[in-house]
Amino acid sequence: MKHLLSAADLSRDEAHLILDTAEEMRSLADRPIKKLPALRGRTVVNLFFEDSTRTRISFEAAAKRLSADVINFSAKGSSVSKGESLKDTALTLQAMGADGVVCRHGSSGAPHLLATSGWMTGSVVNAGDGTHEHPTQALLDAFTMRRHLGSLEGRRITIVGDVLHSRVARSNVLLLSTLGADVTVVAPPTLLPVDMTAWPCATSYDLDSVLPKTDAVMMLRVQRERMGEAFFPSAREYTRRYGLDVHRMAQLPDDTIVMHPGPMNRGMEISAEVADSTRSVIVEQVTNGVAIRMAVLYLLLSGSNEEEQTA
Repeated sequence: MKHLLSAADLSRDEAHLILDTAEEMRSLADRPIKKLPALRGRTVVNLFFEDSTRTRISFEAAAKRLSADVINFSAKGSSVSKGESLKDTALTLQAMGADGVVCRHGSSGAPHLLATSGWMTGSVVNAGDGTHEHPTQALLDAFTMRRHLGSLEGRRITIVGDVLHSRVARSNVLLLSTLGADVTVVAPPTLLPVDMTAWPCATSYDLDSVLPKTDAVMMLRVQRERMGEAFFPSAREYTRRYGLDVHRMAQLPDDTIVMHPGPMNRGMEISAEVADSTRSVIVEQVTNGVAIRMAVLYLLLSGSNEEEQTA
């Protein structure tokens, strides 16, 4: 792999390689010294054109634990605010010797453009582009499920909420289907894409009918910042129909886990009691995110490092 741009680009073997590598990286979290020298001398740039907390800090922690040099770039306060184009930003990073670029952008396809335009030679990791994809989030979600459920082959996964605007939902459906899971997305008709035929999953409008037979349920945030109009009558009605509260949690099988990619709107798509319950693995997802991103950076960048040393 040269880049990680989409969950659809991963074969089952490649996905398992990343998940298995992350398992090794995860063991570092329990050690007093959480560092490996694998990427010493490599430079990783976090190129974020959108606001982020978990993803940016997670990639920064992952790169630093692999001993890479990290440069954090935020569009706010940079030349982007003066009108600099993505191409000129990329050429600047290339001139500075960036070996890997982690890109989050509000426009779908921006990381793909960086990777294929020839503006830079480093590896590109998609950290979320518009409403398109977020592959490392899907990998950390699958990693979390695998730690709790074992093999994902035949497991029933339910994704609930704002599927229309969710890059997390798209990447999860693609990756989980590759790993053999049976995925169902649940949302109001207005929050589903018009044509779901290309998605390898089932769809439902009724959350209560799906919950009793699910192994993992993932709640999605309602992305108000991407909505230009009303997609449902009120927040109260959305919560009543599609929110996960203690009464709905009681319908879940005993070993079902509750997930959320964050940030959460407590009291809307998920109640505070559910988010803080023993079934919730939301905080664990953050820990696993560092391990997955360490695995991705290691697999993308360490190979080229070894090639240079042997050359």
